[in-house]
Amino acid sequence: MTVLLVLLGGAVGAPSRYLIDRYVQRRRQSVFPWGTLTVNLIGCLILGLLAGAAHDLAKPIVTLAGTGFCGALTTFSTFGFETARLLEDGSYREAGLNVLAGVGLGLLAATAGFAIGVSV
Repeated sequence: MTVLLVLLGGAVGAPSRYLIDRYVQRRRQSVFPWGTLTVNLIGCLILGLLAGAAHDLAKPIVTLAGTGFCGALTTFSTFGFETARLLEDGSYREAGLNVLAGVGLGLLAATAGFAIGVSV
């Protein structure tokens, strides 16, 4: 049952990731990977919410939404690849900003989500 829940969540999270990334990137003509940053921050916020509210949620919901959906929505591998690509292209400022924004804002989003989840 757990694997099925992860599969179902991932079946929604993966196309969501692709569609959000493409939507954001089309509107931001920049070498900076705004689409990946956006999906990762959304995922951090949602996972923080789920973690904060986990004691009030059924375990299958946390598995479906947290592991399945958020796991497929967010992407550390693309974050790493895009940062390396920026460095290779000589876009050092953008690479540094990507790391700072991805990690720093990701932590803030997860913390804010957790605080909201606990309070709900």
